[in-house]
Amino acid sequence: MARSVGGSLGLLKDREFAALAGTAFARSQAYSTILIALALYADQFGTTGFVEGLFGTAFAVVQLLIVLPLGRKVDTGNAKHYLLAGLVVNVAVFIGFTQVQNSTHVVLMRMVQGLGASLLWITGSTVVGEISPDDSSGRWLGAYNQVAAFSSLAGDVIGGYLLYAYQTYVVYMALSAVTITAFLLVWRSLRENPGGRKDPEEATGTETLRALLDRPMIRSLVFFRLAFSVGKMAVIIFLPIFAHKQFGINAFAIGWILAGGKLTKTVAQGYMGDLTDRLGSKHWFVAVGAALYGIGTALIPLALYFEGVVTPIEFSAFGKTQALGGAFFALFAAYGVLGVADSIRLPASMALFVEEGERFDSVASSMSLRSISWKIGQVAGPALVGTIKDVVSTTAAFLTAAAFIIVATGIFLVTYYLTSRVERPRPVTSD
Repeated sequence: MARSVGGSLGLLKDREFAALAGTAFARSQAYSTILIALALYADQFGTTGFVEGLFGTAFAVVQLLIVLPLGRKVDTGNAKHYLLAGLVVNVAVFIGFTQVQNSTHVVLMRMVQGLGASLLWITGSTVVGEISPDDSSGRWLGAYNQVAAFSSLAGDVIGGYLLYAYQTYVVYMALSAVTITAFLLVWRSLRENPGGRKDPEEATGTETLRALLDRPMIRSLVFFRLAFSVGKMAVIIFLPIFAHKQFGINAFAIGWILAGGKLTKTVAQGYMGDLTDRLGSKHWFVAVGAALYGIGTALIPLALYFEGVVTPIEFSAFGKTQALGGAFFALFAAYGVLGVADSIRLPASMALFVEEGERFDSVASSMSLRSISWKIGQVAGPALVGTIKDVVSTTAAFLTAAAFIIVATGIFLVTYYLTSRVERPRPVTSD
């Protein structure tokens, strides 16, 4: 773990990596903080499981519509401009959230947040992959995700505390300050027109995507992420809501639950990126991490059993009494397992998409395929699981999410081994 942290700190000495890491920090902190805020909005507005699912679906549907054209634009245009635009959109989102008055407003603001997050995620990941040394993409992407994981942890702890102790406008002012700082770092330190290696006259976007999809590894990964995203997004949206509405766990304590998983991602993801570079067989890292995520998801409903079984621990903090019962500890443990799982899976998954994209000088298009395959499940998953939560039970909802993840893992391994025996790369032709 020390090697992992040291490697990441070493990369931060590079001004361009530091600027890109700043965008990951701003994006992830905002994402995590707003997820906790969604639990508070769900309680405040008395939402159903279906509407709570729309909090996730609204975020994803905009991304689904823009992710492919955005990837093409980044491949052929000035990635720096898209990063700066994404940071501006995020500040607008924070201003908008200070004005929400009902669940419809929340859904609308989540749509705008989806736009800003796509601009930052696709462009930032692409530029990191493009400017990293050829033999160190796993390390750079792992460290980039490690910064995002640390920021997400900060969003859980600091954002959860601010939501617990202050009015929401204070939270959004803090997020705006972080995002404006990231804007200045990119503007001053990142080279002009990073990435964008693809000649727009060389091939159409459709031809590039067809060439990428002809790669067996890309097809296997795309099919995997379609099913996996249904389960994972249900966890991301509904775990905070479950904690707050079912057990009355406050925003600060929810932040600590989520921080358990984020801490493992922060300290382990950089190391796992190094490990994937050294050992190869990245598909096994993806499969093992995904299977472990399914197990962690299935553990979440155990909170219903442990609540009342474990004697609550009470302590005073910030002028109030905190009571942490069995549900808190069960959810903390389950989310810790999920953090370990993501640390194993994420660097390998990203490195595989980057490697395949580099074959056609279309890393952004490859990352767009990675994103759009996720978004399809992200659009359908929360609404589906939310409906199951309304009609059947919360336990059935989380077990359904776990089933999607386990099935996705099996499909990935089967399709990988069936298709990887014969590779038929299709050259990208000009118009």
